[in-house]
Amino acid sequence: MNSLGRRQTSDGRHESAEERADRRWNELLQEVRVTQTGVQILFGFLLTVVFTPRFATLSETDKTLYVITVLLGAATTGALIGPVTLHRLVTGRRLKPETVVWASRLTVVGTVLLLATVVSVLLLILRVAMHNGAVPWLVAGIFAWLLLCWFALPAWALYRHARRK
Repeated sequence: MNSLGRRQTSDGRHESAEERADRRWNELLQEVRVTQTGVQILFGFLLTVVFTPRFATLSETDKTLYVITVLLGAATTGALIGPVTLHRLVTGRRLKPETVVWASRLTVVGTVLLLATVVSVLLLILRVAMHNGAVPWLVAGIFAWLLLCWFALPAWALYRHARRK
């Protein structure tokens, strides 16, 4: 620790716990902003589908899939807006480091829910558009791709970093 109360962290930064929490919060906010926008557009689109003439012609399976997709979209929206609400409600109570941890966990939950929502939307749209046996394979391919991009790559990076230490 230096004379200003700062200490060098494992990533070579010289920052206090409060400065680190502020930095991590700002980084998290930027990440959440990106996902929130996409989720809100997707969810808004989903809410309008039920009011189109085509909706009445869907099979019961597709209507059930639609309801599941809307519920997943609502849950995703809640999880990804949650960090902002959490921060607003606990601001000024000296809980910034804890808030960052809780908001980060909520964001990960939101990302998992987003994965489920995107897969569900794809399944519904491709079932209606294609009516063939390729749909599950196409959706499975996109699911695998999203898993790779969103979870496997970060896990691999963490694993490589841990091995270097």
